[in-house]
Amino acid sequence: MVGMRILEGLVTTVDAQGRLNVAPMGPEVEDADLGRFVLKPFLGSTTLANLRTTGVGVFHVTDDALMLARAALGLETEPATRPAEVICGRILLGACRYREFRVVSDDRGEPRPRLEVEAVAGGTLRDFFGWNRAQHAVVEAAILATRVGIVPWPRLLSELEALRPLVEKTGGRDERVAYSLLVEHVRAAYGATQDRGGTT
Repeated sequence: MVGMRILEGLVTTVDAQGRLNVAPMGPEVEDADLGRFVLKPFLGSTTLANLRTTGVGVFHVTDDALMLARAALGLETEPATRPAEVICGRILLGACRYREFRVVSDDRGEPRPRLEVEAVAGGTLRDFFGWNRAQHAVVEAAILATRVGIVPWPRLLSELEALRPLVEKTGGRDERVAYSLLVEHVRAAYGATQDRGGTT
């Protein structure tokens, strides 16, 4: 769609029992207001299952690269949150701004369905500090970490290592911790593959 671009952020959803899930996601957005946007969660993901069960969630814009990295690895299981205002959901207190949303259409496509959503409430929790090269590198590293088993190992490891100088030159403690977590995850997955005699 003309004018659409990807905005990286975090989506919170809850299941029928109210259990929280936090996942990094880059919806297709048309403007900064985020009145309507498109989510494309993978088939089999907890986010997709929760959205199809409850029909609602919260999208967060954040400058916290460490929180994003932890979410990509499934480690952000007990973040500081508060109840959403309109929907049955949770708002991440560490985010900058958020949009509570409801799903208005689901094309049921494969391997990534397109869910069009519309905001029903939103707000700002704090000013957006901004991004530096290290934070951008962590986002790219987090995306690579979620592509284990999809991207060939030589390419994945090479691209991950190429991001290291950006983190070392421009990152603070949080960015360095985030990058280390992601590298350790990928190396552990690679080591497990080698132990099984994998070659891809």
